[in-house]
Amino acid sequence: MLKHSDWGEADRMLGLFTRELGKVRAIAKGARKPRSRKAGHLEPFTRVSLLLARGRDTLIVTQAEAVEQHLALREDLVRVGYAAYVVELLDRFTYEEGENSALYRLLSETLKRLDNEIDMAFAVRYYEIRLLDLMGFRPQLQQCVRCGTQIQAEDQFFSAEQGGVLCPLCGLGVPGSRSVSVWALRVLRHLQRSSYTGARRLPLSPTVDRELESLMQHYLTYLLERGLNTPAFLRRVRTTANNSDPEQAG
Repeated sequence: MLKHSDWGEADRMLGLFTRELGKVRAIAKGARKPRSRKAGHLEPFTRVSLLLARGRDTLIVTQAEAVEQHLALREDLVRVGYAAYVVELLDRFTYEEGENSALYRLLSETLKRLDNEIDMAFAVRYYEIRLLDLMGFRPQLQQCVRCGTQIQAEDQFFSAEQGGVLCPLCGLGVPGSRSVSVWALRVLRHLQRSSYTGARRLPLSPTVDRELESLMQHYLTYLLERGLNTPAFLRRVRTTANNSDPEQAG
């Protein structure tokens, strides 16, 4: 389940991403009542087995049973921040347009990683690059998008408008282009061509992660033509966590 909002006096409107139907909305009748048996199974970031009926205007939840509740994720504000970001990205990039099993699997696996793993940032960087692939916005990281020359092992530029890397000669002075270090580009290329297990073999330093986070936010904002809501929340909770515990991961 992606999100929910109050509906009527006792119902909830749910935002769902399903294996069979893709992104849909459904009403859970009576879910806000104190004795509702559905309520505990219909929390954000939870993978749920649902029985849906077609109502006049929207789907109606008739049965719900939590399959994966991701309890650790929901009890840690930093993990909540990353999960909220992952869900917002999917919500912004998708429409109610039918089944997408690859995207469903990516979301499910990413939420599971955020629930279990220490290095949450790595899981999210992998998610971003895979989401771009599935949405048809795979950035060109191998050749310069302007002159076509093979990218060398040196600092480059990145153009959101042109959808990829510019070599030092082509990128210098181009409006909107951003510098990208050789190490950040190396990680991006590794994420793009590797399975998650293979990608984890490459370490992600905090410095490179900050650079990649900024670069991805720049590219995603350009593609979506608007900023995202969750990154500001995520920055606040990470700052709070790091101030209270300098060894806090994320």
